[in-house]
Amino acid sequence: MGRPQLLLPLCASVSLLGGLTFGYELAVVSGALLPLQLDFGLSCSEQELLVSSLLLGALLASLVGGVLIDQYGRKQAILGSNVVLLAGSLSLGLAGSLAWLVLGRLVAGFAISLSSMACCIYVSELVGPRQRGVLVSLYEAGITVGILLSYALNYALAGAPGGWRPMFGWAAAPALLQSLSLFCLPAGTTEAAAHKDLLPLQGGEATKPGRPRYSLLDLFRARDNMRGRTVVGLGLVIFQQLTGQPNVLCYASTIFHSVGFRAGSSAVLASVGLGAVKVVATLMAMGLVDRAGRRALLLAGCALMALSVSGIGLVSFAAPMDSGPSCLALPNATRPSGLSSLSSPGPSSLPGAITPLPQPTTSENQGKPVSSASKKSKSRPRAGNPTAAPLPAFSTASPAPRSAPERALLHWTALVCMMAFVSAFSFGFGPVTWLVLSEIYPVEIRGRAFAFCNSFNWASNLLVSLSFLDLIGTIGLSWTFLLYGLTAVLGLGFIYAFVPETKGQSLAEIDQQFQKRWLTLSFGHRQRSASIPYTRIEASAAS
Repeated sequence: MGRPQLLLPLCASVSLLGGLTFGYELAVVSGALLPLQLDFGLSCSEQELLVSSLLLGALLASLVGGVLIDQYGRKQAILGSNVVLLAGSLSLGLAGSLAWLVLGRLVAGFAISLSSMACCIYVSELVGPRQRGVLVSLYEAGITVGILLSYALNYALAGAPGGWRPMFGWAAAPALLQSLSLFCLPAGTTEAAAHKDLLPLQGGEATKPGRPRYSLLDLFRARDNMRGRTVVGLGLVIFQQLTGQPNVLCYASTIFHSVGFRAGSSAVLASVGLGAVKVVATLMAMGLVDRAGRRALLLAGCALMALSVSGIGLVSFAAPMDSGPSCLALPNATRPSGLSSLSSPGPSSLPGAITPLPQPTTSENQGKPVSSASKKSKSRPRAGNPTAAPLPAFSTASPAPRSAPERALLHWTALVCMMAFVSAFSFGFGPVTWLVLSEIYPVEIRGRAFAFCNSFNWASNLLVSLSFLDLIGTIGLSWTFLLYGLTAVLGLGFIYAFVPETKGQSLAEIDQQFQKRWLTLSFGHRQRSASIPYTRIEASAAS
């Protein structure tokens, strides 16, 4: 068998295994927090520190990772991140104190963030236009599969003594398999161009002598329309977070509780069900991204997100829901990043906020929702009774009494809206944002530009999560969700006006498209690739 036949399966395995590692590492803490709390006696603030430390490592990687990717190459960056991940997993698996746990999470966060950026860029450069959308979107599918695997392993090891150690340790398995796949692939398009039998690739995308060099400041200059590209990249990553996706997921367990998922086994099934919805939606995106196009999926997903999150807000007007569990009842609510996302290279789309394992509550912790704003929220405690009234900040004006069937209908409507919201993100912003970012920048600065946008993704995620309690305290839960719906509408307008359609084009052709436009206003809607006066770069017959 010739090497061209192995190229696509190997690229697919790199993308899938990279996403699987990312999703598993993010969500595994969901089931590990309870046994960790029992073994180490972690307080709520210590749980918050442990979960949030992954975000700090990921932020650091987004700041320096771009330089590493451009300086040492995509393949070396992925291999290096896997070595770092092994060190982090070892630290977590053998940890005997909170300090070692936090250090392991910091290292793991750095590794998965660096790997996520390098994987998307590497695969997008290595395959042709017809396969690029599917293979890069496969990374998002890997994330959702990793989440489901972590939930399953958490459930299987929940009763085992020290079960949290193998929970963290198993993250190394997909990273090792990914490294084996990488050893059979070229370092990048330059090396691939030296093998004529490996060039169903990007034809002409390899770096050549005489090609321009870029600095990070060029991202804000008019040269080659770099400013327009940066507008597209930053707009996508910021709007995907300002729609409130992390916080909607953090509130999902309350909706599950409202519709009757109170028993431990029911909570597990509800969590796995939400993960299954994400997997199905991501697989839909993979099948449509190279047919319907990137722009169409973004528009459809953002429109559905606006309708569904607004629906949750309207339902909560009519049937206010509980204020949400305490930090011990919902440990993943502690994370300020929402960890979702990532979807992807960033914290984009993870249902990890939903704890698959039931956890105890006590009279001492009932009124302490752990968030990065926990200090502010302590002034709004609940009574020790688990059935106490909701926190005032989460409540709306008292509606007229409703019958039990009416309340059940409203709560199930909220659940359907939440499922629709998760699905819309998973076939829209989740996979497509990172696909577009891997396509629109020139090869010489692609790593740094991708990392620059990714840092804004983490920062905006943090801002949205930190403001959640204060926003609810100011305007109420219903208006908060309606505000997220309005933001999604604004995002829809941004996508319509600025985001181009890139399906079916090589990276060199996309680069030439952007160079001929000052800004991308109505660029994707009105322009057809046939009208672009670019010179097609010939590739081998294998493409």
